[in-house]
Amino acid sequence: MYRRRVDHTDRADLARRIYDASHLTGTFTLRSGVVSHEYFDKYRFESDPQLLSDIAASCAALVPYGMDALAGLELGGVPLATMISQATRLPAVYVRKAAKTYGTCQLAEGGEIDGRRLCIVEDVVTSGGAILDAASELRARGARLGPVICVIDRESGGREKLAADDLELFPLYTMSELSAAAAGA
Repeated sequence: MYRRRVDHTDRADLARRIYDASHLTGTFTLRSGVVSHEYFDKYRFESDPQLLSDIAASCAALVPYGMDALAGLELGGVPLATMISQATRLPAVYVRKAAKTYGTCQLAEGGEIDGRRLCIVEDVVTSGGAILDAASELRARGARLGPVICVIDRESGGREKLAADDLELFPLYTMSELSAAAAGA
């Protein structure tokens, strides 16, 4: 059972605001190695306090009941997980790309993950590669993984790759939805 969607802002308006704040055109090489002429700079929507707050309130509705914690992926998933944690009152853990080699030497900071059901939080999903890497490491450390939530699904195969690894993706918006909202402005 999933949380009832309660948008704190009009969905189309929020989509336009995200698009206006973060959509760039040019030539960009994505993490997957693919070259794109469109790019969503997540730091532009994550660094705007009001926009980030509105995004987090809407993302909170995507978090299913029964989760023990939110797992924000380094780096873009960390501010999102923090803000969604405030809205849901679920604790957040912060997942590094690699375990530290000093101090606590942990992959995930902020709490235990062994045996806990985690909802992975990411900003933008393209191929899903970073999520798959993190999921493998989290599972190796005993975490039980729920769904993945993100702000933007670029609709570039990530959903399918995650599904093949038994991870369901719940995006706040797809790239198509953002483009349609911007065109309707």
